[in-house]
Amino acid sequence: MTFDIEMIRKVYERFPERIQAARHAVGKPLTLSEKILYAHLWEGDAQGAYERGNSYVDFAPDRVAMQDATAQMALLQFMQAGKDKVAVPSTAHADHLIQARIGADKDLQDGINKNNEVFNFLSSVCTKYGIGFWKPGAGIIHQVVLENYAFPGGMMIGTDSHTVNAGGLGMVAIGVGGADAVDVMAGMAWELKFPKLIGIKLTGRLNGWTSAKDVILKVAGILTVKGGTGCIVEYFGEGAQSLSATGKGTICNMGAEIGATTSTFGYDDSMRRYLSATGRQDVVDAADKVADHLTGDAEVYANPEQYFDQVIEINLDELTPHINGPFTPDLATPVAEMKDKAAANDWPTDIEWALIGSCTNSSYEDLSRAASIVADAVEKGLQPKAILGINPGSEQVRFTAERDGLMDTFNKLTGTRIFTNACGPCIGQWAREGAEKQEKNSIVHSFNRNFAKRADGNPNTHAFVTSPEMVAAIAISGKLDFNPITDTLTNIHGQEVKLIEPTGHE
Repeated sequence: MTFDIEMIRKVYERFPERIQAARHAVGKPLTLSEKILYAHLWEGDAQGAYERGNSYVDFAPDRVAMQDATAQMALLQFMQAGKDKVAVPSTAHADHLIQARIGADKDLQDGINKNNEVFNFLSSVCTKYGIGFWKPGAGIIHQVVLENYAFPGGMMIGTDSHTVNAGGLGMVAIGVGGADAVDVMAGMAWELKFPKLIGIKLTGRLNGWTSAKDVILKVAGILTVKGGTGCIVEYFGEGAQSLSATGKGTICNMGAEIGATTSTFGYDDSMRRYLSATGRQDVVDAADKVADHLTGDAEVYANPEQYFDQVIEINLDELTPHINGPFTPDLATPVAEMKDKAAANDWPTDIEWALIGSCTNSSYEDLSRAASIVADAVEKGLQPKAILGINPGSEQVRFTAERDGLMDTFNKLTGTRIFTNACGPCIGQWAREGAEKQEKNSIVHSFNRNFAKRADGNPNTHAFVTSPEMVAAIAISGKLDFNPITDTLTNIHGQEVKLIEPTGHE
């Protein structure tokens, strides 16, 4: 089921009139978040201003997305609605029910065998009601949505908390329960308390070992797991424009870990490049006609304190790599401070597993930056001290990575496991050998959540969240407190060598 360009054009056609009405109702310039919200009012043009954090408002989302675990009950409910077809473009994605154990081919077939009845049910219902169905192995819901359906200025709801990932392409995308999705698919309004707004101004530019993941790891440390509750987080500034679209997606994805309703970025050149590269030049052409409406008003970004309920400023020039955890994603530690912090808290520093993937960090750019570290390590005669596990975000990402030799690079490290294009260990779908012993240990991963027992079921596994490139470096060193910016490693020839800075491609 391809993107619906006619639907997108219709959304953009009503933007100028609706945003003008909203600006008149509010009586001041608008943030991007407000523009998208007011442009999607169920009642049409705004008749008055809504009170942030207080008013309950009916909206008309453009799309619905569901994953296989939550889609089952939602579709059973929708079947009772008496509709012949869904009212808005909708998709279901088989990504949650495949366990990571041995490797992609074997695990995928096992997942299909064990869940065949579920997958057949989802497929047949989707066919009957005009819903797109992405079969097992096609990819993780949020990466697939970013590659195929997300569009600047759109509103989407999804039956998964990390639906917010689509903010990387300038959407207001919100995770909901199945009943909410059913309402929208049946042609009814969707209610939301009008969110408060947090503005995050990004200045400077990422450099060296620092990545987009470090932006949200830093933000989580500032706001904590509750600081974004009831709010939309809107990123802006020159630093925001310098980030890739998938980097923006990573930041928005983990906004769920600060409790935010969603996060978003204004339409810019990085989104144009990504849309074009993923076969959606038609969307770029349509968006460019209303580009001024797909970002916040200039006055808002010039004086953000007057328009947002809270403003945070982060200088990307000064941001350093972070590792967050264990047991909570908001315990933020700069990599340079991990040695002292781990010792003070008695965290195990030996790393057995290092995992790259999840809807947060499994794009082509993520894999290419991690692969550059692995390639450098192999060339310098370094042997990995931990097992590296990888879940590509989609079949498109996996195919492209394999075509360009990234998978061959990863497989040059002894013990590397390439898992299915699915959620896997990120959501606890990981049959980790020895986890039942409940031994105290540490792992690092590029996922979004790291609560006790989340990855492998072991309450004593200390899980730490970091970027894909840092995961690769720690897999090679085998040490949680390894700092690739300053530390050296001993290769098979007894020489002290240092890893190069990561490089990658959008």
